[in-house]
Amino acid sequence: MLEGISFENNPNLKESPELVAYISAQTGKMKPLAAADLESYIEVAQQFLNIGKPFTFEGIGTLVKVNLKECEFVPISISTDKVREQLNTKETQKTATREEAAPQYESFLSEPALKQGWKKPVIALALICGLGLTIWGGYAISKKNTSKAADSAAIISDTTVVDTAAAQTPQTDSLEKAAALANANYKYVLEEASQQRAMKRYKQLRTNLWDVKLETNDSVRYKLYLLLPSQNADTTRVLDSLTVMTGKKVYIEHQN
Repeated sequence: MLEGISFENNPNLKESPELVAYISAQTGKMKPLAAADLESYIEVAQQFLNIGKPFTFEGIGTLVKVNLKECEFVPISISTDKVREQLNTKETQKTATREEAAPQYESFLSEPALKQGWKKPVIALALICGLGLTIWGGYAISKKNTSKAADSAAIISDTTVVDTAAAQTPQTDSLEKAAALANANYKYVLEEASQQRAMKRYKQLRTNLWDVKLETNDSVRYKLYLLLPSQNADTTRVLDSLTVMTGKKVYIEHQN
């Protein structure tokens, strides 16, 4: 193992305040955001290991899950071919052990962990895709309606001749109302939480490419929300999708 690098297989260890302080100093971020970054990075590593894939720490080495409770660390100095050779050897040994087992126990010994590993990521991916399509559809409809309103305004201004100022006022007001309606958004409140929880959740959603926003009135309770187009929006479907995705009851907050 490389000098200065050590690995201990201990799942009970908690995050190190010194490590969080170091990340905060190097990145210039506040400690709550640095802690959220570290936790998100560890969660990504756990997801890779849970689906049977090795996770590489850049410039350090690769972490490989050898069984349900233990992981093996391969330093960066060891070649990739050697890592693959070790993984192939272990897989061959597992296959040989299964073939020697009695037929009545084969279903018990084969692939129990894999079935638990891939279901949650696949379901989460499907829900993310569904929500993305819903949001994209609302945006596309809003953009199309805005374009139509602009085209109609251009046609009216080019073809209509009005002699009095009194006749121009209703048309101007109508166009302004149509434009305001097309540009209006619904404010979907995802969660209200303390500063630490809100910062952590904000970072996680941003990592997953959600255009989430954060606001607070008293620096004690923070509100996470999304702004989505209101024109032709199926609010019930969007609310249900967001509630399933976040695991919390989502509601619409009407804006003044």
